[in-house]
Amino acid sequence: MIMFLRSLLTLSGAALAICAGIGAAAAGPVDRLAGLPPLAQPALASGAARPIVAWQAFCAQYPAECRVDLNEPERIVVTATAWKQIADVNARVNHSIKPLTDLEHWGVVDQWDFADDGYGDCEDYQLLKRRRLAELGFPRRAMLMTVVLDENNEGHAVLMIRTDRGDIILDNKRDDVLTWQQTGYVYVKRESQVETAWVSLNHVSGVTATASRR
Repeated sequence: MIMFLRSLLTLSGAALAICAGIGAAAAGPVDRLAGLPPLAQPALASGAARPIVAWQAFCAQYPAECRVDLNEPERIVVTATAWKQIADVNARVNHSIKPLTDLEHWGVVDQWDFADDGYGDCEDYQLLKRRRLAELGFPRRAMLMTVVLDENNEGHAVLMIRTDRGDIILDNKRDDVLTWQQTGYVYVKRESQVETAWVSLNHVSGVTATASRR
């Protein structure tokens, strides 16, 4: 899914850039299970955003992965058990996949899939994490694929989990699960919680630039 975007990611269906991530070289956890995430303000959506074309193709292939069940909760209640499960899934998937661009992997510029063969780029890591967490009973409605600009101003996909303590981010660039504000990323858009669509995050930025270069 590599398209070397060096400027702000538009809200068109353009592919994300340089998001193959770090795979087995993921940054080590720093007391990631020591306590629950700090209370934080949620990332607020504003208006519709254009979906990514490769996401639309993924949804056509796996409609259940994109279907919004309005009976599911919008947010997860973070207990110590839930926090441990989320952190464990994030780290395990990061270390189970080797980074590979879509062009190398599939022969196309942009394709979203589950990295079942052990290879993938940023969105493939996050899709697999969501599937693993859904298998543990977490509601898909609260787990949203999200497009950001990373520390290099390049397009990147993360998994945003909406919780009662704020929105947290699962990322293939690190094993630590951070609040969205702690990542230092610029937030462009994410999946909607009310329909199979995307909503804008208005390029809002995290306040603490903690993302490491990879």
